[in-house]
Amino acid sequence: QVQLVESGGGLVQAGGSLRLSCAASGRTFSVYAMGWFRQAPGKEREFVVGISWRGGATRYADSVKGRFTISRDNAKNTVYLQMNRLKPEEAAVNYCAATTASRLPSARNEYDYWGQGTRVTVSS
Repeated sequence: QVQLVESGGGLVQAGGSLRLSCAASGRTFSVYAMGWFRQAPGKEREFVVGISWRGGATRYADSVKGRFTISRDNAKNTVYLQMNRLKPEEAAVNYCAATTASRLPSARNEYDYWGQGTRVTVSS
C-alpha cells in the first residue's frame, strides 16, 4: 500500500502564502499521479490540483489557477503545493491523494490513497 503524510498547514492572513508538502512511502511505484483536495466546513471535498510523476503534467481547478503551484521531487517522493494570495473561503483541511490511474482525474473516487490532511486557516 501507499502512505501519504501532509505537512505545512497553519494560520495565515488573507492574501498570505503557505506551502504544503506531501511525502509518499510504501508501494509508490504503483502511483501514476498525485493530487491535492480540500474540504472547507460544510462543503464537499473538492479537487485543487494534480501532477503526474513521470511527465509532470498538471491540472488545476479554475479557482486556484494563477495563485497555486504544484511541484514534485521524484527523488524524495514528495509533492508540494505553493498557495499564494489565500482567501478566507479557502480555509480548509487539505488532503494529499494518489491515483494508480494513468490520467489526472479530478473526482475523488478516482484516487486510491489519502493522507490524513493538514489544516489551513485563513484569517480575514
